[in-house]
Amino acid sequence: MTTVAQYQALAARSHAVITTHQHAGGAYPASPTFSAYRGYAWLRDGGFTAEGVSRFGDVGSADRFHDWVSRVLADRRGQVDDLRSAGPDVPVERMLPTRFTFDGQNGSDPWWDFQTDGYGIWLWSLVTHARRHGLDLDRWRPGIEVAVDYLTAFWGLPCYDWWEEHVEQRHVSTLGAIHGGLRAVGPFLSGDRAAAAADAADAARRLTLTEGVRDGHLVKWLGSTAVDGSLPACVVPFGLVAPGDPVATATLAKVAADLDVDGGVHRFTADVFYGGGQWLLLSALLGWNLARTGDRAGAWRHLAWIADHATSDGELPEQVPDHLLHPGSRPEWLDRWGPVATPLLWSHGMYLILADELGVLA
Repeated sequence: MTTVAQYQALAARSHAVITTHQHAGGAYPASPTFSAYRGYAWLRDGGFTAEGVSRFGDVGSADRFHDWVSRVLADRRGQVDDLRSAGPDVPVERMLPTRFTFDGQNGSDPWWDFQTDGYGIWLWSLVTHARRHGLDLDRWRPGIEVAVDYLTAFWGLPCYDWWEEHVEQRHVSTLGAIHGGLRAVGPFLSGDRAAAAADAADAARRLTLTEGVRDGHLVKWLGSTAVDGSLPACVVPFGLVAPGDPVATATLAKVAADLDVDGGVHRFTADVFYGGGQWLLLSALLGWNLARTGDRAGAWRHLAWIADHATSDGELPEQVPDHLLHPGSRPEWLDRWGPVATPLLWSHGMYLILADELGVLA
């Protein structure tokens, strides 16, 4: 049986993994060793990782990440202005990318780049960090304004999801992240920008509750019937539906019923990536939601599952091959990209978040 001291030790190790690999310029690498992720930082991964670091009490590391994002986005002020002037029919190839090199450049190799969720996740992460530590958001105003202007112009377009798939769909978890980010940053904004952010957040919520609910629960994308392991984020932390709301309760129950096996959570039932294993960060996300709804036993179950799947030196992988959904597809990915990403900094960041929710970091 894992002791509180052992959970605390893994939290300290998680913080060390994150900060050891943080680039001098502030970026959090997705994974320092994985062939397809090495050399790149995502706003989605980094936003959640920064939240974990902020909860751990490392203000400086989180500040440096947010400084880096703000610089990267401020450098794209002209691009966003041009996109907004061009209207909604801009080819996806012209949109801002989902990942950047550590020096803030676009990637040079092909990727599934048009993903708007990361911009909302960054806004939420930044505002949450600033409120927690009493920081002035003016420090990051240039990046904030670019992210807000980009999202208010293009929030409703189909794009790739959290898993970089299905560019033709409008994904509920993406809409939730946009809603959460624009709502969080709203009090900092003024004038037309504040009004546009509020309008876009409200519209994303209305659209989701109109077209993104089936049988009382949120679904993977508008018009779908399936669920996705990222959907709990629409409850906590993004507040598209509040904890305890019937839609929130039904969503958490459906995700648990369809995707949770022994504490580990799959992405979605059709997942063939590395055979469709269980993702540590999604286990933490569901646990985070359970903790907020008062199911602390359920949340502890997820924290224990994550801890049980740390490597011998305390690194957390992206996923593990327990209860593979499609085992026949695993060799293809091993041949293409090598072993599963280990460590994945997002996994470590999510462990810190759940550990903090359960008082482990106190």
